[in-house]
Amino acid sequence: MKAVSLYAPYGWKAKIGLIVPSTNTINEPEFWRMAPEGVGVFTARAMLLGSMTQESYVAMAEATRSAADQLATAEVDIVAYGCTSGSFMCPMSEIVGDIGKRAGAPALAASGAVVAALRALGVRSVAVATPYVQLVNRREREFLEEYGFRVSSLHGLELGETQEERRAIGRVPPEALYRLARQADRPEADAVFISCTNLASLGVVAALERDLGKPVITSNQACFWACLRRLGLNDAIGGHGRLLESCLAPIDDAAFEV
Repeated sequence: MKAVSLYAPYGWKAKIGLIVPSTNTINEPEFWRMAPEGVGVFTARAMLLGSMTQESYVAMAEATRSAADQLATAEVDIVAYGCTSGSFMCPMSEIVGDIGKRAGAPALAASGAVVAALRALGVRSVAVATPYVQLVNRREREFLEEYGFRVSSLHGLELGETQEERRAIGRVPPEALYRLARQADRPEADAVFISCTNLASLGVVAALERDLGKPVITSNQACFWACLRRLGLNDAIGGHGRLLESCLAPIDDAAFEV
């Protein structure tokens, strides 16, 4: 056993722990889609019930504790909280700090990863496309502005009045997201951000970047990128946008700070 103590057949380069809302069916498949050889993804779920309210986000944040405890037993190298809105509707630093302590590994959250990605690309003004209701859209605008970005526009699909609508976010066709991103875009925006880890947006990033002539960031793409760079892995991953192809430098905790 001593001879193979460092070996992991599906994570010999890195094991990424991922905590997703229980309703999320997109984040994990998209992480695997981006994963280079030697990088594995190991997932735990945090219960998410009800409509899109502050109370539901708080309950999910509390559920990340047991999810982090589970990932600790998988001996992951880093843990990502794969919920964009869940990590700006509740105090991100508190959630990430608690997850990291419980898992015994560095931790980050999707919303913080987006901040780091925007900074890595030199973005100052961003157009935002979301599936959220207005309560969440307002807070996302505030969150991005707190980190120094100008939100040139924000378009939401208003999904989340019921739990059924929340689950339906994972069924929005990529082609619809392509059109939503184009509607959100503004000439003054340096980049377009498609928010939510349960949106199947990865497949339209390359087409959008080609057609808009600017970087396109998605929650899952930014979160996976941040995991790799936080671990010091500089793999250039093609087909999913400039962020993964050209932003190869390692990042540290300062990349996520106000």
